[in-house]
Amino acid sequence: MSETHHNVDPAEIAKFADMAHRWWDPSGECRPLHEINPLRLDYVNEGCGGLKGLKVLDVGCGGGLLAEAMAQRGAQVTGIDMSEDGLGVARMHLLESGLTVDYQKASAEMLARTVPDTFDVVTCMEMLEHVPDPGSVVHACARLVKPGGHVFFATLNRTPQAFAMAILGAEYLMRMLPKGTHDYARFVRPSELAQWMRETDLSLHELMGIHYQLLSGTYRLGPGVDINYLAHAIRKA
Repeated sequence: MSETHHNVDPAEIAKFADMAHRWWDPSGECRPLHEINPLRLDYVNEGCGGLKGLKVLDVGCGGGLLAEAMAQRGAQVTGIDMSEDGLGVARMHLLESGLTVDYQKASAEMLARTVPDTFDVVTCMEMLEHVPDPGSVVHACARLVKPGGHVFFATLNRTPQAFAMAILGAEYLMRMLPKGTHDYARFVRPSELAQWMRETDLSLHELMGIHYQLLSGTYRLGPGVDINYLAHAIRKA
């Protein structure tokens, strides 16, 4: 995708704008995000050896769930998103939490052109499957992180299991997410993500699955990346 165009799907922006005012409701449409947020936070914190004092960028921050959580751990956090509605909710929630996060309307590509090699850690969670050119986002994240820094992605694998669980199960049967939240064709295989990393200075360090426990209704991290997964990459020094 040309650098002169924003890597944005207006339909996706509108979709999440509709639920922006319910972003911080732990029992609402964003409940799964609330439930996996502690897992994501701990994975990032442990992967980079502790967030305290680090300069962190959260790409596609939405209403600020992970951004605030990382700020709570002592990180200096910048959150970027292309949704005015999501950023408005994120900024409003800071009045309640008392935390400090620098929220900006920007894409990863836009920021990579102006402040490359800036952040100790870059996170991009549940965002790659919602943009027209996910490879462009990966490339931008690689430019934004400092040499030796850490980049974390979370996304959905393009497998029959992911279709069954993330779309049929979560959206239609259990109604954990609004119908139409995900487009199976946009799910990202780990091999594709790894290829985009190889085109940059990023080196894939680890893949970790996020697993939903049907009986307990809880999530855990573990081997197996057939559905949801986290990827930890390190930029070559």
